[in-house]
Amino acid sequence: MSTPTKQLALVLGAKLGPLQLKEIDVPKPAAKELLVRIEAAGLNPGDWKVWKLGILVEKYPVILGFDAAGVVVEVGSDVNDYAVGDRVMFQGWVDFATFDVHGTYQQYCRVIPECRAKIPANLSFEQAATIPSGLSAAALPLYSRGEGAPSAKLLGPWEEGGRGHYAGKPFFLLGGASSIGQYVIQLARLSGFSPIITSASLRNTELLKSLGATHVLDRKLSSEDLTKEALKIAGGPIDVVFDAISAPETLTAGFEATSPTGDFIIVSNRPIPGASEHPDKKVHFARGLFNAPFNAAASLSLLAKLPELLESGDIKVK
Repeated sequence: MSTPTKQLALVLGAKLGPLQLKEIDVPKPAAKELLVRIEAAGLNPGDWKVWKLGILVEKYPVILGFDAAGVVVEVGSDVNDYAVGDRVMFQGWVDFATFDVHGTYQQYCRVIPECRAKIPANLSFEQAATIPSGLSAAALPLYSRGEGAPSAKLLGPWEEGGRGHYAGKPFFLLGGASSIGQYVIQLARLSGFSPIITSASLRNTELLKSLGATHVLDRKLSSEDLTKEALKIAGGPIDVVFDAISAPETLTAGFEATSPTGDFIIVSNRPIPGASEHPDKKVHFARGLFNAPFNAAASLSLLAKLPELLESGDIKVK
C-alpha cells in the first residue's frame, strides 16, 4: 500500500488555544530517519501541560504527543538497521536547531535514531506506546553521562559491566507505583542496588516487590517518618535517591535521606526546603527527552538494547 501525501493531525495552533484536527502534508524522512505510520499513541502529562498551561513549547503551531508505536513505511537513504514493515516504538522529538516539535498525534511521523527502538514480538502496539517517555524519564537522570547531563551519571545496566555494578548499595525511590517509578525500580534492580526502598500505597506492595523493590513504605507516612524509616533500612544516608512524585512532602523526605554528597533526582522543578544549607548534595531535574544533546549517547545505547530487555522480561511493561 502506497503512502498518502496528506494526513490528519491534532494541531495546537497557538499558546493556550484550542486543539484542532487538520489535514497536513505527510513528511519525507531525511537520510537517517524513518517514516512511521502510527498505530497507537500514548498520553503523557506533558501534553496537557503544554495545552492548558502554555509551558514547555514556545513555537506554534505544534503537534503534541510524546509516545507512539507503529510500522515503518519508508526508510532514509542512510538507514541500514531498519526496513519497511518493521514495528517500532518511539518518542516525539524536538529539533534543537529550529525548536520545531515533532509530536505523535498525527498519522505519520518522521523518527530520528536517538528516539526509536524495535518492538519485540511479545508486545502489542498499545503496550509499546506506553514505554518511551516513562522509561527515558527514569533511565536518563540516572545513567546519562553526557556533558552537562542533569544526571547521577551511573553506569547503565545495559552497558558492559553495568549489570549488578552497584550491588549492596541502597537505593530510595519515592513514588514507586507511578509510571516512572516502576521503571526506576526495575533499573535499580538490574543495577544491583539493594535494598531498594520505595514509598507507595501499600495496596501496591505485591506489584512493586515483583518488579524488584525490597521494602515498601506507606506513602501516608509523614516526610519525617519516611526519611527515618528509609535511613533505618539503608543503614545510613543514601547516595542515590529518586523522587518520582516531587511534591513538597516527598521532596523534603528525599532530600533529607540523600547523603551529604549524594545524588537526588526530581521530576518537578520545585524549591527544596533547606537545600541551600547542603550545597554538596547534587539535585538533578529529570530531563527525559531521548534526543536532548546531553542524553543522545545514553539514549542510543539504551534503545539498542531495549528490545532484548523487554523480550527477556528484564524490563516489564505494566
